[in-house]
Amino acid sequence: MSQHLDGILPHGGHLINRIATPQEKQEFLAQANFLPRVQLDERAFSDLVMIAIGGFSPLHGFMEKPDYEQVVTDMRLINGLPWSIPVTLSVAEAVAEPLKEGSWVRLDDPNGRFVGVLELTQKYRYNKAHEAVNVYRTDDIKHPGVEVVYNQGSINLAGPVWLLERDPHPQFPKYQIDPIESRRMFKEKGWKTIVGFQTRNPIHRAHEYIQKAAMETVDGLFLHPLVGATKDDDIPADVRMRCYEIILEHYYPKDRVILAINPSAMRYAGPREAIFHAIVRKNYGCTHFIVGRDHAGVGDYYGTYDAQYIFDEFEPGEMGIVPMMFEHAFYCKITGGMATTKTSPSTPEQRIHLSGTKVREMLRRGELPPPEFSRPEVAAELARAMRVPTEV
Repeated sequence: MSQHLDGILPHGGHLINRIATPQEKQEFLAQANFLPRVQLDERAFSDLVMIAIGGFSPLHGFMEKPDYEQVVTDMRLINGLPWSIPVTLSVAEAVAEPLKEGSWVRLDDPNGRFVGVLELTQKYRYNKAHEAVNVYRTDDIKHPGVEVVYNQGSINLAGPVWLLERDPHPQFPKYQIDPIESRRMFKEKGWKTIVGFQTRNPIHRAHEYIQKAAMETVDGLFLHPLVGATKDDDIPADVRMRCYEIILEHYYPKDRVILAINPSAMRYAGPREAIFHAIVRKNYGCTHFIVGRDHAGVGDYYGTYDAQYIFDEFEPGEMGIVPMMFEHAFYCKITGGMATTKTSPSTPEQRIHLSGTKVREMLRRGELPPPEFSRPEVAAELARAMRVPTEV
């Protein structure tokens, strides 16, 4: 595993920084009213931020056609580096038509605020069905990732980007820890091995079990919940963050966990997104990454362990981060604790299976998740947030 002064090497060898210097920012602001504008949606804005802070290293901007096509078809950039999800800025033909390759484009956030600049090197058409089937393994419009692809514009704008300024997160400023900062923190703590954990759900007992199993073999845990765009029926980010705070306060060692937000948007691409999530955590400085049951999945589009099998499509060491594979954890009635089929003597009837989906369903029915599902403090917080009576 390649190391440098700040621990594990970022993907591609260098941590990208596309945040404008004060001088560059002033120059961009001086041109603000003269540049053609493109308004970013929530996902494209989070992609801009992730590129700028180095979370998507080695990307300097939105993908040009050769990289895009290679990623969609072969899960690699044209330089051969593993990369599984296209990062593109898609716009309608009417928006793209007046833009000239070689010119500058002003990027506004979803609220119309000037937040970045694109040096437009290329604009190109792409095949939406081809992207959907390759990246999401389906062209079903009911899949939330496919729906985004089919609803977005038909022209991709490509080129290097600059973020004008790195603003504090409006909801979670104290947990906004960018890759350069997380790497510094790991170094200060003396952590040489760090396991990253991705989640978009409130933390439950199965999560806790596999995190702590991983923590037995590494120096620290980087708990990295995604707070960018998610599905409408996912639990809101502020509720999830309170649940993480509660469980860390009561059930984890104080000096072995760092909680930070991942500003990226969710794609729900299952296996391909597991690769993507691992690469992002490598850029944050993680040496290991937990891949559990149906990682980044949605509905029944992916097999339970497809997100683990996909790592076999790359040579050992090629990813530069070690995937830690975990079976589906459950509460075992025989042993009275969390387990998997690798450690439990139970039969299927003697297991209580846990999932974020089940917790959400119970809360919507007005039921509190039992202690086998969630720690009582977390269940109470979820109930409060969902306005469920705590006496049921």
